[in-house]
Amino acid sequence: MTLEKAVELDGAPAVSPVGRLVAVVVTYNRLDKLKPTLARLLESPATELAAVVVVDNASTDGTTAWLASLSEPRLDIRSSARNRGGAGGFEMGMRHAMQAHAPDWLVVMDDDGRPAAGGLAAFHALPAHRDPARTWDAVAAAVYFPEGGICEMNRPSRNPFWHSREFLRTLFGGGRSGFHVQPADYEGDGMQIDVTSFVGFFISAAAVRRIGYPDPDLFIYGDDGLYTLGLTKSGGRIGFEPGVRFEHDLTTFAAKDGAEGAQRGRFIPLWKVYYYHRNLLLLYRMAAGWLFWPVLLLVVPKWLSKLRAHPGERRAFLRLMLRAIRDGLLRRRAVPHAAVLELAKPPKTG
Repeated sequence: MTLEKAVELDGAPAVSPVGRLVAVVVTYNRLDKLKPTLARLLESPATELAAVVVVDNASTDGTTAWLASLSEPRLDIRSSARNRGGAGGFEMGMRHAMQAHAPDWLVVMDDDGRPAAGGLAAFHALPAHRDPARTWDAVAAAVYFPEGGICEMNRPSRNPFWHSREFLRTLFGGGRSGFHVQPADYEGDGMQIDVTSFVGFFISAAAVRRIGYPDPDLFIYGDDGLYTLGLTKSGGRIGFEPGVRFEHDLTTFAAKDGAEGAQRGRFIPLWKVYYYHRNLLLLYRMAAGWLFWPVLLLVVPKWLSKLRAHPGERRAFLRLMLRAIRDGLLRRRAVPHAAVLELAKPPKTG
């Protein structure tokens, strides 16, 4: 269904067994991705989705004008004067949704993530809403590529430092698969997890009121991991529900960009080096506790080896990496984006 068809849906009262569900979508210069995402969301009736808050992160590709042309009553467009990164966008959107739309639940996603057909209906039908033994504070959807196959970057996980099975599986050669949800779990009945991404992440308004909002100073990378792990650490329960399916349309970027925005280990643009590694240190510290320092001795040499992937910009790479490590260890978050961009500049010649 096109967005033009979707906007013809009437504004029926948003009533369901779980109350009002409000979506938060953060977008930046990906209008081609945003259009099908909003169309898919608005295919759901108001009983399933009461409102959609779209945070336009100072886009320059025509997104702002296109959004302004829409008349769907469930759309609530919030425009940022500057690009606040994904972290700032989610903080802004979730805060506004809580204040303006009185939700019982929020569901958050990037502009290239969207519910699979029937995904929101599946959320409303979860046994978690009827069975006290399956009552979650938040729910992680099963995220797939549009053409099928599990989207690796959105595979939820359990903190190996909190669970002996995952710790041993990771320690003895499991790598990322050691602590992430296993492929077989996507065919199961659901399970409790500790950390997940912001693609298809449902969180109750009660949990948001308890733990607050994502940290906008993180800018990009790790904001979802730190937020969801923080929810778990606070005593919240996150359920992975494989019957609730989302799509992550990464096909445009699959050949050149991985989860790190890198091409064969190369960060593009270079300034992403800083946020990725600083925020990962913050996440490791929360996850590992006192084992953080041994983990640090293992990961820092591996990170520095990425220097080989940046010929011609190695000095700038080292500046960003060393600053990321320093700020991560000191837990410095409020670093202006302009300062990070300055670190990424090549040395002046002549």
